[in-house]
Amino acid sequence: MPIPAKAFQRWLHEIAPEASTSDICRAAGIKRSTLAQQLVRGKVAGATVVSISRAYNINPVSALAGFDAFRQLAAPPFQPTRSELVSQISTPDLLRALLLRTAAEPGGLAKAGQSDMESPGASFPDPQPTPLGPPPHATSVRDWVEAIDDGELRHRVSTATGIAPQNYSAQLTANRLTPALAVATASAAGVAAAGGLVATGLVTEAEAGWPPGARQAALDSMTDGELTVLAGERLQTLGRALRRQEHDQERTEKIWENLG
Repeated sequence: MPIPAKAFQRWLHEIAPEASTSDICRAAGIKRSTLAQQLVRGKVAGATVVSISRAYNINPVSALAGFDAFRQLAAPPFQPTRSELVSQISTPDLLRALLLRTAAEPGGLAKAGQSDMESPGASFPDPQPTPLGPPPHATSVRDWVEAIDDGELRHRVSTATGIAPQNYSAQLTANRLTPALAVATASAAGVAAAGGLVATGLVTEAEAGWPPGARQAALDSMTDGELTVLAGERLQTLGRALRRQEHDQERTEKIWENLG
């Protein structure tokens, strides 16, 4: 659900009563034509509110909470679950973490990688973890929904929002959710409402109130078995997606050959 233009204009007047539309667009890095089109349609995108909020040093989550479509964000904040935090770690970062753990173990990659010419007593520095890339990553939305889904989440979201289950699934397959639907999904799952906005890339971890280093701490708390299983599941999902792409490419090439 987009933000009604009238409600948006009231908000603009509250935060920048003396600023012109041109001033606001310039400060927020928004094209004036883009904002004008949204106002003419009577529907303003959540991303527009986020950009303007940042320009005027207002927390975007707090700003969005003032609109009906995002009223769930006004609830008292609570922290994301460990599963949510881990879901916002990319597959390459998970694999790097797994390799680092393996390399640090006796008889692991670090030791196995020594050449025959190296002396047995040679010492090597412990491998250092690479900083995690910020969310969102390539499968952020799907992984986030999977992390909070108890098996009935899609049904509850469909009932609460009126979206057809197949349309909801199509958005997840494309790894996207509208901001309002992401908030509704979090509400239906009983998790912090801003988590979906982080997964979609609309707001940052800090803007959502996630503690600094929370994702790294969640990763560090995983056992070797948990990390290995999760990395394996991610790779299997990636493999299926790549096989579908290859199959589609083969079909396309055959069609062009037949059209010849």
